Amino acid sequence: MEQTKENKMGTMPVNKLLVSMSLPMMVSMLVQALYNVVDSIFVSRINENALTAVSLAFPIQTLMIAVAGGTCVGINAVLSKALGEKEQERADNTAVSGIVLMAASYILFLLVGLFATRAFYLSQTDDAQIVEYGVQYLSIVCICSFGLFAQFVFERLLQSTGRTFYIMITQGTGAIINIILDPIFIFGLFGMPKMGVAGAAVATIMGQIIAGTIAMVLNFTKNEDIHIRFKGFKLEREIVGMIYKIGVPSMIMQAIGSVMTYGMNKILISFTPTATAVFGVYFKLQSFIFMPVFGLNNGLVPILAYNYGAGRRDRFIQAMKCAILYAACIMALGVVIFQAIPEILLGFFSASDEMLRIGVPALRIICISFLPAAFGIVCGTAFQALGYAVYSMFVSMARQLVVLLPAAFLLSLSGQVTYVWWAFPIAEIMSLTMTVIFLVRINNRVIRYIGEEPAEAARRRLNDGGVVDRAQGK
Repeated sequence: MEQTKENKMGTMPVNKLLVSMSLPMMVSMLVQALYNVVDSIFVSRINENALTAVSLAFPIQTLMIAVAGGTCVGINAVLSKALGEKEQERADNTAVSGIVLMAASYILFLLVGLFATRAFYLSQTDDAQIVEYGVQYLSIVCICSFGLFAQFVFERLLQSTGRTFYIMITQGTGAIINIILDPIFIFGLFGMPKMGVAGAAVATIMGQIIAGTIAMVLNFTKNEDIHIRFKGFKLEREIVGMIYKIGVPSMIMQAIGSVMTYGMNKILISFTPTATAVFGVYFKLQSFIFMPVFGLNNGLVPILAYNYGAGRRDRFIQAMKCAILYAACIMALGVVIFQAIPEILLGFFSASDEMLRIGVPALRIICISFLPAAFGIVCGTAFQALGYAVYSMFVSMARQLVVLLPAAFLLSLSGQVTYVWWAFPIAEIMSLTMTVIFLVRINNRVIRYIGEEPAEAARRRLNDGGVVDRAQGK
């Protein structure tokens, strides 16, 4: 009876459901974006090399988030689908499996923090001060990343069962702690030792550890729809396989961003370290636009997965339409802001004249890609919820590796750093084209048949033609 009672994802009006599920996530992610930006603002007060060092750490941090986020996409989709199909034991096993998998992921980055950070920085620059700043910062972030992995998995368990309000509490608390501790640790306020760049890392991991702890407690005390029990638990190959079948493409998709960032840093630093700092600042600033869209998507995933499992095609399609509209509005606002006040945005980071000269056109050019990105992000979420995350992976690989990096390199041969930024709109237009093609394909294969009996769905696929391979189980 309790399982039936929870089905707001199958009964509440879709627009209201999407807003109620997404708004807390959007607010919490905006707060997260704020503390990421504040982090860099305080670091920029040390000097520009400190800002560059933190910017160069971004590929490893992106990779860490890719592993955690990709695994959690799989956990979220498998768990929400199990709840929609009323399979409580499977949902419980998925939750515990996810926790075990995230613990294993942490060990990987513990090793990176202990043994690989200096080599990583030396592969990008030979500036001794940037390398020392970077090693201090990245070693702490990696070695203490257990807080990040705990925060990811326990927040996604809350999300999978529709309790996104609690995520706003955990992420908001972690972000506020980070913002408060940043100046204290960096500049040595209130009797604390002056830690510089290392202080920014300590503030970051403290916020993550506290947020992860709160999320864990909330799951044990407030989440009645899953039961986390390790006694007698055994990893089931089928569940782990499903988690990674859905999660690995998302993981690769985000990890590709790490490769792209590393490549762009290498291209830009050949002009000047200031260009790399501008790129890092752009990523911090664009998080104010993209984070709310990602928060929207985090609320969308369980809605789509649940209604897919429950056979509610009408609600699935309506949720997608609402999400695309909201995402487009958010991105349009971002375009207006980046076009209108780039000088003010860069000024928050103690921008020198050189940074303004490079950064103003950079922000205005790159933001052109925001609107097509809105459609692609929402469609990618739908692909993941349907178990076709590989489509999202193909789009991301093509955008960032096949188009963006080669385009940026070719444009850099002009000797003008301003031309390099045009690689972003070029790549996004290509991405939009691929997304539309895949959306049509997955609509013909899956979406139009949601809710039909398997035999009837197979018959209609055969009659429609062009999708026989799915009907035959290939």
